[in-house]
Amino acid sequence: MDDFRFEILVLTYRDLLAGAWISLKITCISFVVALVVGGVVGTARSRSSFWRKALGPYVEFMRGTPLLIQLFFLYYGLPTVGINMSSLTAAYLGLGLNGGAYISEIVRGALSGVHKGQEEAALSLGLTELQTLGYVLLPQALRTAMPPLVNSFSAMLKDSSLISVLAITELTRIGQLVYTRTFRAFEIYLAVAVIYFVLTYCFTLLSRRLEYRFGTSG
Repeated sequence: MDDFRFEILVLTYRDLLAGAWISLKITCISFVVALVVGGVVGTARSRSSFWRKALGPYVEFMRGTPLLIQLFFLYYGLPTVGINMSSLTAAYLGLGLNGGAYISEIVRGALSGVHKGQEEAALSLGLTELQTLGYVLLPQALRTAMPPLVNSFSAMLKDSSLISVLAITELTRIGQLVYTRTFRAFEIYLAVAVIYFVLTYCFTLLSRRLEYRFGTSG
């Protein structure tokens, strides 16, 4: 076995860090999409049996099929029926819709956990259903939902490695390109794994901190 060549990492760390920044940026934008989709879907499914049934197939399909296949469908499948999009758009949409399905269940569960009496009291005071949702239910649900939402971001960050199949030069893709130049798979992919670990671990610590804070102050 060849000796570990640390100088390879010295020569390539700038490229890897640039890829990590791109992965983080794509994840942030996709997570915003997921929050919007998940918030709307989760709220609708918690408030109405009609929307629970109507939106159920979306949630089950996105959670029950591999993200990689969803990305392939968006970028390679849809153009066959005349719907074209850039690789970045496909990445945002794929990660966002997939993450939105999971977030919708977090939102639905958090809203269901708010005591029914809270809503009844707000309505009896003259608040509309929309005001009750915005001023009473969602703020309380957010306390419960915050830690799993942070975990969802960490999961999406790891899943973003799959968008390398769309030829987007994020961290995993740059790792592949660096490997083709150096032929040092051990050093390069170890570095890529460490970068992903550091990023996700930071958000894991944030999730634990939020869980402790909301758990002790609630």
